Amino acid sequence: MADNRQKGFSFRMNWRRTLSQTAQYFWPILSGLLLAVAIAALAPEWLNGRDNSMDTGEYGQVTDGSWAGPVSYAEAARRAAPSVVNIYTTKTVSANSNPLLDDPFFSRFFNRSLLNRTQEQRSLGSGVIISADGYILTNAHVINDADQILVMLYDGRQAVAEVVGVDSETDLAVLRVEMTNIRAINIGDPNSAQVGDITLAIGNPFGFGQTVTQGIISATARNLVDLSSLVNFLQTDAAINDGNSGGALVDAYGNLLGINSRKLESTGSVGLGFAIPADVALKVVKDIVEQGRVVRGWLGIEARQISEEAASSLGLKRTRAMVITGLYPGSPGHRSGLEVGDVLVKLNGRDIIDGRRAINTIANATPGSQLEFEILRRGQSLNVTAEVDERPEQPL
Repeated sequence: MADNRQKGFSFRMNWRRTLSQTAQYFWPILSGLLLAVAIAALAPEWLNGRDNSMDTGEYGQVTDGSWAGPVSYAEAARRAAPSVVNIYTTKTVSANSNPLLDDPFFSRFFNRSLLNRTQEQRSLGSGVIISADGYILTNAHVINDADQILVMLYDGRQAVAEVVGVDSETDLAVLRVEMTNIRAINIGDPNSAQVGDITLAIGNPFGFGQTVTQGIISATARNLVDLSSLVNFLQTDAAINDGNSGGALVDAYGNLLGINSRKLESTGSVGLGFAIPADVALKVVKDIVEQGRVVRGWLGIEARQISEEAASSLGLKRTRAMVITGLYPGSPGHRSGLEVGDVLVKLNGRDIIDGRRAINTIANATPGSQLEFEILRRGQSLNVTAEVDERPEQPL
């Protein structure tokens, strides 16, 4: 009995000791749990590692003007991909394999049938559906001299395309296919594109099939005379390879920003791709479809960027001006009263920062519209209004 009482006493003492030890931790644990519940209810962003105090829209765009960035651009690709097509062309070329076949003396020693050998040459590129009526934009160099143009849609359907028109000055061509249930791409605003904006290039590189590459806008209004003097290109580091030409450059929402033209053909160049802005491309389409040709504005003036020495002598802080070096007699510029030696400072209220931009503004103006110039003439500031004519095929 004494042993049992001793055991009972020991058990009660151990139990009290355990309760005492547990009590030491109970209140800190309970306090921690209550604090966690309060944080979850009042400030959940502390738990998931980001600030949710700003109102964010679709794809993580913050309404206060900052940018959070989406986790994925899959939705943008899904929106734009069905409007991008693969283009396959074929043309017949001479297949003379021996240069002696072209020599008048040695050719008589060969079989005459060899002189007329031909072979079929295949090429590939991409295009963008810009109308549910079947109009497709691509690069002119993609379909140049092609005997047949085959278009493959995103869903695998194929059709032979006809050439509606070509504008070699912008390296653009308009095709048309007789197909139903096709999706035109959503058009974005290339003029609002900023350096650092996300871009996706969609096309058919090397014939692998539709491929999406991702990058950013590297530069805007890039002038490349070797490609086109009438286009201020969008530059991107999204990979553009052979076969991407004519494909779509889209923003983070799948809206068309430009038509991929080509990468810089230079040894070792990486991440230097260029796209024709969508607004320039759509004007080409509109003119070709409605008038059969591209209509461009013309003033009949020749001008060049002013030199730093001349700008300094005129009191200009920068070389943001052009000097008129020539005028076609009877041209709109001549009729408006412009003179050789006039310094063009502003066009339509904007500083003439770059001469090529001014030339593009004139070329893109609608014939019959008016352009306002601010000029300097013999030290005096004047305003001149010129009415735009359609540019003749050959200047007068």
